[in-house]
This record gives sequence, C-alpha cells and structure tokens, in this order.
Amino acid sequence: MIRPLLALLCATTLLATLGPTRLTAAPPAGFESAIVPGLNNLNGPTAFTFLPGGAMLIATKPGQLLLYSGGSLRGTPVFDRVASICANSERGLLGVAVDPLFEINRYVYVYYTFNKHGSCSTNVASTDPVNRVSRLTLSEQLTTAAETVLIDNVPSPNGNHNAGDLHFGKDGYLYVSTGDGGRNDTARQLHNLDGAILRITRDGAIPPGNPYTGSDSARCYDPSPGGNKDGFVTPGMRCQEIYAYGLRNPFRIAFDPNAAGTRFFINDVGQGNVEEISAGQAGADYGWNCYEGTNLRKTDGVCNPLPQNTIAPTFEYKRNPTPNGQPDYFNDCASITGGAFVPAGLWPSTYDGAYLFADYVCGRMFVLLPDGGGYTSALFDGAAGAATHMAFGPDGALYYANIGAGDIVQVRYTGSANRSPTARLSATPDFGEAPLTVAFDASASSDPDSGDSIDTYRWDFGDGTILDTTTPFATHEYRANGIYDVTLRVRDSRGAFSANPATMRIDVGNDPPTPEILAPANGATFTVGEQITLRGSASDPEDGSLSGTQLRWEVRRHHDTHYHPYLDATGAEVTLSGPAPEDLAAVRTSWLEIRLTATDSLGRSTTVTRELQPQIVSLRFETEPPGLQVSVNDGVGTLTATTPMTVETWPGHLLTFSAPAGQSAGGTAQQLCGWRHGGEPTHNWGAPIADTTYRARFAPAGSTCPAQVGDVRVFVPLGD
Repeated sequence: MIRPLLALLCATTLLATLGPTRLTAAPPAGFESAIVPGLNNLNGPTAFTFLPGGAMLIATKPGQLLLYSGGSLRGTPVFDRVASICANSERGLLGVAVDPLFEINRYVYVYYTFNKHGSCSTNVASTDPVNRVSRLTLSEQLTTAAETVLIDNVPSPNGNHNAGDLHFGKDGYLYVSTGDGGRNDTARQLHNLDGAILRITRDGAIPPGNPYTGSDSARCYDPSPGGNKDGFVTPGMRCQEIYAYGLRNPFRIAFDPNAAGTRFFINDVGQGNVEEISAGQAGADYGWNCYEGTNLRKTDGVCNPLPQNTIAPTFEYKRNPTPNGQPDYFNDCASITGGAFVPAGLWPSTYDGAYLFADYVCGRMFVLLPDGGGYTSALFDGAAGAATHMAFGPDGALYYANIGAGDIVQVRYTGSANRSPTARLSATPDFGEAPLTVAFDASASSDPDSGDSIDTYRWDFGDGTILDTTTPFATHEYRANGIYDVTLRVRDSRGAFSANPATMRIDVGNDPPTPEILAPANGATFTVGEQITLRGSASDPEDGSLSGTQLRWEVRRHHDTHYHPYLDATGAEVTLSGPAPEDLAAVRTSWLEIRLTATDSLGRSTTVTRELQPQIVSLRFETEPPGLQVSVNDGVGTLTATTPMTVETWPGHLLTFSAPAGQSAGGTAQQLCGWRHGGEPTHNWGAPIADTTYRARFAPAGSTCPAQVGDVRVFVPLGD
C-alpha cells in the first residue's frame, strides 16, 4: 500500500531534521515586503493573475474582477457578477487564470459560486448555490465581451469547502480544484465533481490522458448543446473531468515553472488535525475522508473496505503541534492557503526547487527546501497575514493577496542592499472638537536589518504641516474642524525610507456614530437551520439616525482558535440560516460572532459585537437488549460506542443512526430491527430541541423482527 511508506517518509525525512526557529515578523535577510501602491483596502482579494505586459487581474470575494495597470486600479471592473454571486461563508469569486494564448484568443477563466436558485442559504438542498468555472472573452478595452460556462453545478450546500483554484499546466490544459462541500463522503465518489482536481481543455472538452474515460465513464458537465448539465452521473459511472480525487478542500494548487512538464502541488485544508501538501498525479486517490494526511480517521461507510493505494502527502504539518515534535512556528496554524514554487535563478541557490506556502489562521508563510529526496521546512515570514493566494509576477517578485487586510503585497529579493524600515502609527485621541491636541506614537516602527536604527520620523499631519523628528513621538494641534489624513514615513540610519507610509485618520468636529444590535438579544442562542434575524440601528451626533445602507453586518463562524467568514451584508435588518457544527467534536468549541459596523456621512465608523452561542442538546442511546453498540454519523465521521452512550450536538443537526454488524448478546448473534422512535435500522434524524433518549431494537439474527410497539414518533425524554 502506498500510504504507509510515504507516511514514514513524512514522519522522518521531512520532520525529524527540523530544529527550533525564532518567529519573525518579516521575510529573512535579503528580502523586503511592501504593499503594492494602490492595492490596499481592497474588498476581499482572493486571487490574482497577470496579463501579458504585466497588468494584474484581481478577483474579489464579492464578485468583481479588477484591473491594475500602470500603477493604478481601474474603476470599471473587467467582470462583475456581484448581483448573481453568493459571497457568504467561504463562497464568492475564488479563482482566476489567464489563457497561455491570451494574446490570440483573449480568454480569461474564473471560478465562482453562482446563486442558481436566488438564495445563498446553507443546508437548504433545494436552493443550494453551485460552484462554476466560466471562460471570459475580453474585449480590447479589457471588459467582458462574452461568458461561456465550462463546468457548473458543483454543489455548495454548507458554504464551506468550495476549493476554487484554476491554472494551466504546461500540457496546455486547465486544472481546477473543487471541494467536498462539507459533505466529506462525496470526495470518495467518482460520479460527482466534489473533492477533486479536474482537467479540461480551454473549450471544456476532455483531454486525452484523463484517467476516467472508459466505458464506465461519462461527462458530468458537458458545455456542448444537449450535453449533461447536472454536474454528476449515475452512481457506478465516473466523471471524465476528474484528474485526481479524495480531497477535502484543495483551496490552492501551484504549478512548477522549473519542471520540463506539468508538475504541481495541491494545498489541501485539513479537518481538525493535519494540513497537507500533495504532488498532483493522474488518477491519484488522496484518501479523504478515510485519511487526513497520514492519519487514519475512518474505517466504516465509504471507507469499508479501506481504500488501497491512496497517496500520502509530500509534506504535512499538524495543528497544535507541540506534542508532535514539530517546530514552534506551526503553533496555532490551522488552514493552509496559497502556494508557489520559486522560479529557478530568481533567488539565491538555497531556494532552488523551493516551495512557499501560507496558513490563513496563524498568518505566516513558510518555505519547503529540498533535502535528500524530501523537504525540510522553515519559517519565511511570520507576519504574512491571511495570504489566500500567491504567485511570482513577470518582474520576478513574489506577490500574495492578504484577504484579511485587503492588500496585495510584493516580496522582492534585495540581497545585501539596505532594506526599507516599516512605519507604524497610533494616536490619542483620534477625534474631538477643535482645538484638538493629538499625541502621536510611532514606537512600533521597525527596521528589518540587524544593526540599523530609525533616525528620522517624517510626519504629515494632513493640514499642510510636515514635521521631522528624531524620536517616535509627536503632538499636533488641529485648530479647525475637518477630516485629516495623517501619514508617517520613517528613515533608517542608512537613508532608506519606508516603502509604505503608515496612515490614520483624525476627525475634528465629527464624532463617531453609535451602533446598537437590537436582535438577536444578548444571550440568545440558535439552532441549525433557524432563520436568524439581525436587526440594528445607529445614531450619529452630526447626522442623526443612520440609514440601513450605512449599516454593515459581518458574521464570523468561530471554531477553536480561528474563524471563517459566514455572512457579509448591508441593511438595518438581514437574515441568515443557523449553521450546523463542523463536526461532533466542534459542538462545544464553535459559535457565531455578530459584528455591526455603522458608518456616518463622512466615512467614520464604529463596530459593536455580540456572541451568538448554539443551543446544545444531549442525545442518550440505549439498546434492547442492553449493552450493544450503536453508531452516529454527522456527515464527517462516525462515532461508535457501547451503550449507554451520550452524544452532544445542536438542535436541527442532521445525523445518521445505525449500528455495526456482527454483534451478539448472551452468545446469540443480533440484528438491528429498528428504533423506538421509528425509522429504518439506518436512517437520518434531525437532533431535537430537548434532551432525548433513543433506543435501538435488536433481535436474534435470522429471526423475524417484532412489530413496532407504541407511537413511533414519540420521544422518550432523558430520565424516563
């Protein structure tokens, strides 16, 4: 079996050679990072690519494809799908690629979540949004002249695990990554497009050499007239678009520019234990959801029998790794994101064959360095932020999209040249009535070069006053009402100024608004699928009551030490559907954070927050006769235990009740006949609002099961 051999390689060659590394908040010596001028405060940059000539196309989560050219961002989007994209949770415009023959055919490709049924709810099967891949034909003015759908109806039922990357290989074919939609088992099914790497031609056809093109295969999405548009085929058949499968959420894939042919890595986001990087191979099964990385996690259901010849990751790192002997720079990391191979000759020879990757949760960037047939890891940048996508540009610099800050960042190799310092700025107070005296503090500014210091702080107070100081502190009095944009640049002892100024806003005569969350009430709870109303208002000392267009809601779905976006909407009142827990292990560690931001007519904002916790219900399982085993599956994994067994979850959480075969009581083999609450021996059941006992009814194997006793819909409350 392939996996155990590679598992040993990962555990020894890749990990044992790693030593402790001090966390740093900048790239290593010889490198410099800075925000690309004009590419800050973007609305959720998810991915980018470069056109011939160096112009950059930037995909934003809400659904616009932006053009950055000649040092400025064009006001008119290249592509605008905001009105028909679902951008809640982890959905949105997630990927973009340029055709290698762009100068001939004008083709650009995008991956986005389409609002197919007019609803962006989650867990509502009849209205699920879908992920799709479209080919855009751009005009000479670089706006969309035509859109052709090449892949469609990849389900997005839960909002997460959408994947969303696309790239051309050196073979001239388009590779696309799809997630399992949070359904997990579907990643093992070759009759749908979930949890896979797909490969198609630029016209959506099936390339020669795709692994599933025999008589037991068919197109799962055929863009030609009359072709199958379902996104799946009959179970037992296999999708011809699939190149590799068994992936959870391969959010980013990266292709090696140094390879003679098509070589790529897959960054697959883990469930709760392992983040993994795998080498792309035709026909490969990467093992999810039977394996998570090299960890065996499931042996029943679709994993019974356990699949053979699954491919282990090339590299993996574990969450909360301290007990596992990993370097401390992986502490708190929990979601692998962007990746890029270093082009040969751009950086020092130490980086030949190197691979960079980032983690969304801990905000760091790492490098894998070839080492005797394997790789060793090192921290590259301890403050890369939420780097959702990275790629090398035509100028030889590394670029990455920081979705958290809304920036596109450039990383350059500088060698022994003096690197620019970084300016940091704070102020107290930052609003008030004139005359207003403000104390400024730049003591958090820093220089990346050992031995260098900052000798000049250049303040532009926004009212025409510019001041140089040799200390990081300054005061300034504002005598007239107005909005003042303050900038600070710092200079080091060798004459280099900060590449990006630090900025902040001072409001004189304009007090911030006061928002209030009216619903849900403080201390309220939610259930799965519940329609939750968010209602708010805000007043402003100068504007009075603010309108709904000035109120923005953000909902964060927290899990353990990190969170994922769940909702972004505007209005005095919006609704959302209560999510299910990610899995049964997350029942006690997950919750929603409600954030309401009010912005006044002059652009001053205030944010208030509220926790919204889930209701938790206990489900007790018993058997007749007592002491047998039952199984509860939450769509992610199966919990099997000897009764009595108690499981905690959220009301409305859809579970599957069953029992393992081959059990006996008193030496007599048993078969599961049914349940006191009704239902087949194996059936789905939504968790109730109250603590409940469920009793599984067994009978001797081969005998006739007795008739159901009593009302099959009646629950037996705990304690009865």
